[in-house]
Amino acid sequence: MMAGGSLGVAFAIGIAFGWTLERAGLGSARKLVGQFYLTDLTVFKVMFSAIVTAMLGVFWLARLGLLDLSRLYVPETFLAPQLVGGLIFGAGFALAGLCPGTSCVAAATGRGDGAMVVTGMFTGVLLTGLFFSPFEAFYERDARGTLTWPQVLHMPYGAVVLGVVLIAMAGFLVAERVALRDPHGDLELSPPVDRRVRS
Repeated sequence: MMAGGSLGVAFAIGIAFGWTLERAGLGSARKLVGQFYLTDLTVFKVMFSAIVTAMLGVFWLARLGLLDLSRLYVPETFLAPQLVGGLIFGAGFALAGLCPGTSCVAAATGRGDGAMVVTGMFTGVLLTGLFFSPFEAFYERDARGTLTWPQVLHMPYGAVVLGVVLIAMAGFLVAERVALRDPHGDLELSPPVDRRVRS
């Protein structure tokens, strides 16, 4: 496929993905921040469903001989910088209530908080690129190669897949209990209104 065709397919998939996120309510910081208060675990369910679906698809395609796992790209692991990056990402997510994907969805639908997060995100990327030299040594620390969970746990690939599926099922049960506890799934961010009649 030509480069232009690949970009066109990627653009169409991105539009469909963004539309789906918006329809699921995941362009709202109010809904996303519910993850941290355990009042709305929609994001957890959506992301874990995507992970399990992709994992099972790859596993069975490989078992059936339709996919060569050795041809899949696995990013290299740089333990310390990725841990620090994860902490920064998590802190930003908790403070803004939006992650990179959902912030783009929020911005595209006219939400001011989404536009501010996208602006901050691209500003951070630009500044990191411009002043990368002092961070380069740390960026390349603790290189561990292309690690996968079967390698880390010294377990067969199928056993790891089964374990993740069981963890996902347990997580979904917990998420359903949270949903039953708070059926509206809305986090009250503003103080309650006093509806008593004043004399």
